Amino acid sequence: EKLMHKKITIGDYSAVVTGLLLGLNMPPTAPWWMGALGSVFGILIVKQLFGGLGQNFMNPALGARCFLLISFTGPMTRFIYDGVTGPTPLALLKGGEAVDTMDMLIGRTAGTIGETSAIAILIGAIFLILMGVIDLRIPASYIITFIVFMLLFSGHGADWTYITAQLCGGGLMLGAFFMATDYVTSPITPMGQIIFGICCGIFTGLFRCFGANAEGVSFAIILSNILVPMIEKYTV
Repeated sequence: EKLMHKKITIGDYSAVVTGLLLGLNMPPTAPWWMGALGSVFGILIVKQLFGGLGQNFMNPALGARCFLLISFTGPMTRFIYDGVTGPTPLALLKGGEAVDTMDMLIGRTAGTIGETSAIAILIGAIFLILMGVIDLRIPASYIITFIVFMLLFSGHGADWTYITAQLCGGGLMLGAFFMATDYVTSPITPMGQIIFGICCGIFTGLFRCFGANAEGVSFAIILSNILVPMIEKYTV
C-alpha cells in the first residue's frame, strides 16, 4: 500500500481474516512457507493489484488456495490422519468406497484444517447468522442447489447417506458459509445472492460429478465470483 501510495488498511484486519481462511483451507502438514507464499499471492495479486480492499473480484483466500493447489499439488493433496497417509472421504466416494458420515460430522477424518468437522462449521455459521454478519440466502441456495444437482446427476439417486457425505465432505460447508458470503465478491442484491448461490451449487456439482477431482468448491466459488458483475447488472 505504501508503494502504491494508497491508504494503509492493515488496521482493519481483513488480511488477518484472509490468512486464517487460507490456513483453514490447507492440510495440517503443509510447510509454513507455503502458507506465507499463498498469503502474499492472495493479498498482493488478488487484492491489492486490483485496487485493494473492496475492489478484488475473487475471494483472496480461495484465489491463494487455488494458486497453491496448482503450484504444489502433492503437498496440498496429501493428508495424514492418526499418523496414516490416506485419501479424503470425497476421494473414497469418488472411487466407489463407503465412508463413515458420523466421523465426517465430528471431524475424525482426513482433510484440510477447516473442512473436516461439519458440526464445528455449523456452530460458527449459526454464530455469524445470529450476529447478523451473514444471512442465509447464499448458503441456503448453494446447499439446496447442490443437493438437487446430486439427486439428478450423481448416479446415486435419493441415497441420502451418499448426499450427506457429499455435504459434509470437502470444503462445501466451509465455502458456503464463510467464503461464498464474502461481502466484496458476492452480489449485493437479494435476488443476485440467490442466483450466485445457485451458480456455486451447480459448479460444485459439475466438478464433483464429472470432473477428475473429487472436490471443486474453491473453483466453483471463484467462477461464480467472476459472474457477479453480470448477476448484479440484471438484478439491481
